[in-house]
Amino acid sequence: MSLTVKIGAGSTPTGGSSAYNNMGIKFIRSQNVYNDGLDLANVAYISEELNQKKSGSIVKPKDILLNITGGSIGRCALIPDDFDIANVNQHVIIIRLLDSLLRYFVHKVIISPYIQNQIFSRQVGSGRGGLSAETLSTFLIPIPPHKEQLLMHKKLNDYLFHIRKLSKEKEGLVTLLEATKVKVLNRAIRGKLVLQNPDDEPASVLLEHIRDKKEHLIKEGKIKRDKKESTIFKSEDNSYYEKFADGTIKCIDEEIPFEIPDTWEWTRLKNCCSKEIKRGKSPKYVEKSKTLVFAQKCNTKYNGIDIKLALCLDENMLNKYPVDEYMCNGDIVINSTGTGTLGRVGYYQLSDNLEGYPIVPDSHITIIRACDNIHTFYLYLFMKANQGNLEKKGEGSTNQKELKPLTLKEILVPIPPYAEQKRIIKLIDSIFFKITAIEKKLS
Repeated sequence: MSLTVKIGAGSTPTGGSSAYNNMGIKFIRSQNVYNDGLDLANVAYISEELNQKKSGSIVKPKDILLNITGGSIGRCALIPDDFDIANVNQHVIIIRLLDSLLRYFVHKVIISPYIQNQIFSRQVGSGRGGLSAETLSTFLIPIPPHKEQLLMHKKLNDYLFHIRKLSKEKEGLVTLLEATKVKVLNRAIRGKLVLQNPDDEPASVLLEHIRDKKEHLIKEGKIKRDKKESTIFKSEDNSYYEKFADGTIKCIDEEIPFEIPDTWEWTRLKNCCSKEIKRGKSPKYVEKSKTLVFAQKCNTKYNGIDIKLALCLDENMLNKYPVDEYMCNGDIVINSTGTGTLGRVGYYQLSDNLEGYPIVPDSHITIIRACDNIHTFYLYLFMKANQGNLEKKGEGSTNQKELKPLTLKEILVPIPPYAEQKRIIKLIDSIFFKITAIEKKLS
């Protein structure tokens, strides 16, 4: 049946933005109108004089407001009974029913797919396409008896209440799952996730193997000696000391973040790596090539590594990239500049690169590549557990913060025996597999 209503749209105050005040009569715009009510946090105001000049667009209690232009077209708000007074601009239309008892039902009909589809299909114009009051007045709305409206309103509100409740419970469960993953990682890097095995070769021997191998590579001229090389040990007084290449010894108790099992050892991140910790180079891009560039956006927030977001490198620059600059299976990638992504940790695998093209990091990415005696995925788990701390270590202005390679090099890493590293990884894989299965069911 056709519904008799009073329909009218507002207008823009003369004088542009200067006509708005910080006090006076509320002036409602499309950004204030939402399906669940008005958002008046950023409402504008006009003078009483201007409000009287625009008397045809004065909002009253029990009205319905509908956005009729732009990206928010179709959003519709009920004006509560205790509302005082307001005015609207030309992007908002006032629907005032002759029978105000119908307003709850009509509001639900307007925000339903039945009317929303008509609104979108019958708007005219491009860009800020719009719907005229004349077109809106021709819409047909089915009107049930008043008692049935009240029953429908009650039932619908009951359903919406349960939907909102389930939605909040879902959000709470998602948050709990994320907190569980963080808790698991934190226990893992403290030696509290799996039992220690006294038969495991201790981490002190593992680190000695790494130092011997690096010494061999230095003698062969393949790498340079680190003038700030150091070893960390726990003395008989239960304090931690760091011994440097020049023979000096320094107590570092204040740097040690937590206690670790006796079979574990502390070391600096730079001592865990087979490649110097540094950022990639500033690339020159081309539309097509067979060499890719890994950028910050490839290390996504929720979906792991996405090589489809990589750009193509100008292959005339290939002579600037030695072999060890190309990314390898198991490389840990860290976003190292910019607000929002700085400190984000990712784990690159060859299976991420479906085309199999060589790939290099750009200048906003730092690569961490583990030594043979340290399981690369354990090192990734440690970095991931510390992602929150990495995000806080940026230096510089707000929009240009940098996570410097030197900052990363000096991070203290707890190293378990290699056999225990593998047990940690196996258990975390199992736990995270179950968590991911639950997350998929919630999505």
